[in-house]
Amino acid sequence: MTEQAQKIKTEAISAIEAACDENALEEARVKFLGKKSPLNALAAGMKDLSPEEKPKLGAALNEARQSITTALEARKQSLQDAADSASVENLDITMPARELPQGSLHPLTIVKDRAIQILRRLGFALAEGPEIETEFHCFDALNTPADHPARNDSDTFYFDSGKLLRTHTSSVQIRTMEKQDPPIKIIAPGSAYRRDEIDATHLSVFNQLEGLYVNKDVRLSDLKGTLEYFYRAMFGDKTEVRFRPHFFPFTEPSFEIDVKLQVKGEEPKWIEVAGCGMVDPAVFGSINESRGDNAFDPATTTGYAFGMGLDRLAMIQYGIKDIRLLIENDTRFLSQFS
Repeated sequence: MTEQAQKIKTEAISAIEAACDENALEEARVKFLGKKSPLNALAAGMKDLSPEEKPKLGAALNEARQSITTALEARKQSLQDAADSASVENLDITMPARELPQGSLHPLTIVKDRAIQILRRLGFALAEGPEIETEFHCFDALNTPADHPARNDSDTFYFDSGKLLRTHTSSVQIRTMEKQDPPIKIIAPGSAYRRDEIDATHLSVFNQLEGLYVNKDVRLSDLKGTLEYFYRAMFGDKTEVRFRPHFFPFTEPSFEIDVKLQVKGEEPKWIEVAGCGMVDPAVFGSINESRGDNAFDPATTTGYAFGMGLDRLAMIQYGIKDIRLLIENDTRFLSQFS
């Protein structure tokens, strides 16, 4: 019976080497290693052999199976190599490669990174805070009374718990002052949420960057110089900047900032880009009450704050007339910035 095992092995290897494709190779595997293979039939007859003959047949069967398995693997690799060679047989390696599409940063990311870079050069550090806020950090500490329109359900996204989605990143300024003593010089970029009707100039979620500088003897001239430098660095040395008196609960005096936008083929026009002002002493009073000390003594501590919409800056920077383009993820629009 050991001679039969040897004969089956030889026959199997010949059939494997003659297999011209994977189907033929699989047929050979099933025939010689499957459940109904002649090797299994021989193994079934071992019960009739003498104790001396059983080990000899067992060794012969194991050697046959191993040899057949090795031949199958070798032939499979050979067929694969041949298929690979055939697939590139007529390939012209001198042809240029197919160009792969190249991604790019989103215009909002480009503008945010540039704004941060400019302000970091002026000594501002980055600060972060939660997007789900308390009324204290978003309104009360910022001298915004309970009857202020911004606190209505129609303007702000409230949760059942009484918390809300922050309407501005000014809340980061409050949290920073709660934890740090002056001097403080920070910028807080991030998302803000308001119940605005979505149109060409408004979104319910927008990107904001706010700044705060608190120290001894901080003056309005410091604020004006900082923001004039920022907008000229952002839009060009010849950018015209103007400050208009305004009202914000948390600053006094307060201003809105415009830059003159010059679009080729159109008349120059003033565009509102930010709000700013000197920190109201009432804000320092709220911070002291929250901290339980007098680290921000309104008698000796002054500061300025400003806030701007990064979406608006991107629209001015790239001449985008519809803010919705910034959130639609249309690759035809976004590919312009690659």
